[in-house]
Amino acid sequence: MKVLKFGGTSVGSAENIRRVIDILSRKRAAGQEIAVVFSAMGGVTNQLIESGHRAAGGDESYLSLVSGVEEKHFAVVRTLIEVKAQSSVFAGIRSLFNELEDLLRGVFLIRELSPRTLDLVMSFGERLSTRLLYECIRLGGPVATDRPPDGHPARNRADAVYCDARELIKTDANFGTARVDFERTNRNIRDYFRENRGLVLITGFIASTDQGETTTLGRGGSDYTGSIFGAALGAEEIEIWTDVDGIMTADPRKVPDAFTLPTLSYVEAMEMSHFGAKVIHPPSLQPAFSTGIPIRILNSFDPSFGGTLISQRGQRNGFSITGISSIESIALVNVQGSGMVGVAGVSARLFTVLATHRISVILISQASSEHSICFAIDPKYADEVKRLVEGEFEAEIGARKIDQVLIEGDLSILAIVGENMKKTAGIAGKLFTSLGKNGINVVATAQGSSELNISVVINQSDLSKALRAVHEAFFLSNVRTLNLFIVGTGLIGGTLLRQIHAQRQYLQSEKAIRINVVGLANSRKMQFNPAGFGLTSWKEDLMASEQKTSLPGFLERMKANNLPNSVFVDCTSSQEVPHHYQAILDASISIVTPNKIANSSGYPEYLRLRKAALRHGVKFLYETNVGAGLPVINTLQGLINSGDTFLKIEAILSGTLSFIFNTFQRGKRFVDVVRLAKEKGYTEPDPRDDLSGTDVARKILILAREVGLPLELSDVQVQQILPDNCLKANTIADFFDELEKSDAVFDRMLVEAEAQGKVLRFIASLEDGKAVVQLHAVDQQHPFFFLSGSDNIISFTTERYRERPLVVKGPGAGAEVTATGVFADLISISTYFA
Repeated sequence: MKVLKFGGTSVGSAENIRRVIDILSRKRAAGQEIAVVFSAMGGVTNQLIESGHRAAGGDESYLSLVSGVEEKHFAVVRTLIEVKAQSSVFAGIRSLFNELEDLLRGVFLIRELSPRTLDLVMSFGERLSTRLLYECIRLGGPVATDRPPDGHPARNRADAVYCDARELIKTDANFGTARVDFERTNRNIRDYFRENRGLVLITGFIASTDQGETTTLGRGGSDYTGSIFGAALGAEEIEIWTDVDGIMTADPRKVPDAFTLPTLSYVEAMEMSHFGAKVIHPPSLQPAFSTGIPIRILNSFDPSFGGTLISQRGQRNGFSITGISSIESIALVNVQGSGMVGVAGVSARLFTVLATHRISVILISQASSEHSICFAIDPKYADEVKRLVEGEFEAEIGARKIDQVLIEGDLSILAIVGENMKKTAGIAGKLFTSLGKNGINVVATAQGSSELNISVVINQSDLSKALRAVHEAFFLSNVRTLNLFIVGTGLIGGTLLRQIHAQRQYLQSEKAIRINVVGLANSRKMQFNPAGFGLTSWKEDLMASEQKTSLPGFLERMKANNLPNSVFVDCTSSQEVPHHYQAILDASISIVTPNKIANSSGYPEYLRLRKAALRHGVKFLYETNVGAGLPVINTLQGLINSGDTFLKIEAILSGTLSFIFNTFQRGKRFVDVVRLAKEKGYTEPDPRDDLSGTDVARKILILAREVGLPLELSDVQVQQILPDNCLKANTIADFFDELEKSDAVFDRMLVEAEAQGKVLRFIASLEDGKAVVQLHAVDQQHPFFFLSGSDNIISFTTERYRERPLVVKGPGAGAEVTATGVFADLISISTYFA
């Protein structure tokens, strides 16, 4: 036979009860012999507890709570039972509520709710739900319709039988968490089932003492009931029906990629449940463990799904760990002092005083020096534990042999669990690497010699981030996920989003890289989607947002999301955004940007950003600061990292100025060429911003700093090629008028260059520690002579490339190539998180 247990959600409504009856019907139709344990309807136990406390407090609103519980049960009767049969069912259920109301009235009058009385109050939840299921099956359910021919109604295998577990499960009088007398209980259960061979419907959670006093079995009590019955009857299997698909690799509310574990061993299930897996509770497994009965976790909302089978030996799942569990809120107690070193009995005294006061210790970690012991407890005991421990070691604290007890709150425990961890190298390394790369600090750690579990204590605010990062490292190691927060959705940002959308499927299937765009902001609105935006509709989503853009607000929300592998992408030319880079890096979030402001501002700031990225183990990438999508900075850094020495850098670093001087030839006026560049969109709205050479100066400054020179922007010498009258023009139209008047100046420079067989090029150079930006005339021997269009070109002369410089050439401007460079930086970051 099999013992089935249905949880509160599974029997929480008429529709859900229909599903339960259908599951039972299918099993009976398949010839399975079953006994069924029921929890109270979802939420009812808490309402009963609250009604008891309200009554004890003299609050008559307990009556409205009871009425609400009654209506919940009556609603099921009205839905599932034919009208002509309802009156008798209402009467039976009403009699239970009369009993409950009399009990609570007594509590109200004496203003006292003892543990014994509370157990009796709570028992009504399971008694009511099981009675309700019994009536639904007896009067309306298909389970009881298939009568075999042997014919005795009382002994018929298809008949539903209501079983009050208090008559069978005997316990001590430890109300709230009563201990079972297994010898008597097992005998009672076997005797009962010899006499009752129908469909036995059993009240979960409740039991009784020898004196007939109602007791409860504590947390997970209905699972415990199922386990007790299954063990006593030697069941083939115990099925626990819940509202989830089994035990997951991690909490699916915090880890969207979590999936169901098909099998677990008993010890793995114990470890997972101890550290927060809510589907099962350790004591509920013990009777099944001791008799070797498998337990299967199933979903009553998806009964066809196979769920999780817990047995003596779990099957290997192909992963190095079985699952990740967590406890969201713990307090860490630290006892330390020089007087503990080499002194026997300190640990015994410490944990004895805790055990005496029934305080459970969740995790223990002790330094090998014996100088300190730290242990984790439920935060609600923190003050009591501090008082007890300081009382126990009062003499040592007074003599300064032991320090004052320190308690740290707002912490969580994350544990990785699995029998595959035994004698497998690298598990701990992978765990700590995944945490470290995401800036998650480990406060304490513990591992048993069994190698079944490695536990770490971390800040509670980092728990979701840690769970996702660790889950990805162990279960999705072939997939690297980046969570992007993009500021600036204009030309470059919009192009980047289009490129990501076009390449997303390829990256995931061929390169195992998954890119989620989680946050977006333009100058007007911002929007967040932790699951990731659909990149076909991001514009509409952003426009529909009711959140006005606030850069501090955007950054705070990004930090609050605390997602692993987060990357901030600055696609603006804003002066303000780079001021926040330091705080972003300090939050262990990587940065990718084409914005040159940060790297060309003060040299101390330049250094601070690099040190911050290094200190927090994140990346600050800016390949597109110089040369758009050209591999300029990566090439330069590669040469430096490999030990090469730079002698000279020459470069044309402005696509605008490259186009202007490549196009400026005999027969063309300079003013017309500048006008053409503006019409093509190559220049800034005011072309003087390009012709001033400031942008080029910023770029050569960045290259200078990359090779190790501590230069400031004021150190870069920039030749002013525009006459003063052009610079002083009030409007852009006036500027073009003045430029036309100065045409002879530029014609003269062109004629002089051509007379020598040369061409004009606006070149930035770095040599002998000096950065210079000026207009040069170069001949055919120079690599810049044959440049065309708006291309950039950079020439690196180094010790290794002394005779023939290393040249990088190609488009150095435009949204497509710049977005491509940003995209390439993002791909390189994904390899860092691998």
